[in-house]
Amino acid sequence: MTGIITVPQGPKYARIMSVGAYRPERVVTNAEICTRIDSTDAWIQERSGITERRYAAENETVIDMAVAAASEAIGKAGISPDEIGLVLVASCTYPYLTPSAATQIAVRINATSAAATDISSACAGFCYGVGMASDVVRGGNAKYAVVIGSEKLTDWFDPLDRTLAFLFADGAGAVVIGPSDVPAIGPTMWGADGTMIDALGIAPSFLEQRQDPINNIPKLYMQGQTVFRWAITVMAQLAQKALDAAGLKAGDLDVFIAHQANNRITDALIRALQLPDHVAVARDIVTQGNTSAASIPLAMSRMIDEGLAKSGDTALIIGFGAGLAYAAQVVTLP
Repeated sequence: MTGIITVPQGPKYARIMSVGAYRPERVVTNAEICTRIDSTDAWIQERSGITERRYAAENETVIDMAVAAASEAIGKAGISPDEIGLVLVASCTYPYLTPSAATQIAVRINATSAAATDISSACAGFCYGVGMASDVVRGGNAKYAVVIGSEKLTDWFDPLDRTLAFLFADGAGAVVIGPSDVPAIGPTMWGADGTMIDALGIAPSFLEQRQDPINNIPKLYMQGQTVFRWAITVMAQLAQKALDAAGLKAGDLDVFIAHQANNRITDALIRALQLPDHVAVARDIVTQGNTSAASIPLAMSRMIDEGLAKSGDTALIIGFGAGLAYAAQVVTLP
């Protein structure tokens, strides 16, 4: 006789319970950037919206920043670390292939019995993590999950590269996801276009570096115009799909938090979605820079802290980046 497999029974819904953030102390202005590249403050602001960004200290790691952000989120959620069943870390700048950053972070936040793994989806990684964690909680495989975006991009770009040295920065953000009595995380609309992997990434490979370690130092690269054109078309469609899947219209939103890649991309998405004036829009990039997988939780934290958004608000979040990977969902803010 064939046995019947017992499966876990989870809550019907999941929600973001809290958000934490870590911003490095060092502030780097456009004036400082322009001492290294042929540019101006006016040009940088026009092209990106950035006035300054944060750089981690030399001895500060992806793990250090992630632990700080996650610890804040756990404290705000009012849960014990030993209740955490899953730790997901979105990062494209953790310098080791294995073991994962998540396994080390889990130990440092005292979630020692939690499953732990990394998500390599670059700037889309946080939204991937929210979708995964929501499903894991609802499926009964974890009571609570911690989703972290943590990046130290300053380790991976050439500070003399005029095309991207002004864009990227460091930081970490985290959320705790747990059970909910009402719908609070909408369906995740996600995907990836592997035909465009040459548009954004880090190269050459570690294997190529072994063959010529002097001349083959891995660095971040980006075809800026290609990524920009792709983002303002494909991401506008994705955002609408996320709204449709959640059964909402643009006018039902209170908050819009796009990956903080470029203010011009955010503006284009606002126009495409025809967002009403009452919708608060994240502009964390202005003083934080582009922090890849960390940008959405960092922006979420700032908006709540500064009163631009409040607990219970309905927000559309959308991430997109190397791969080219993308994901979006409608969430209720913690």
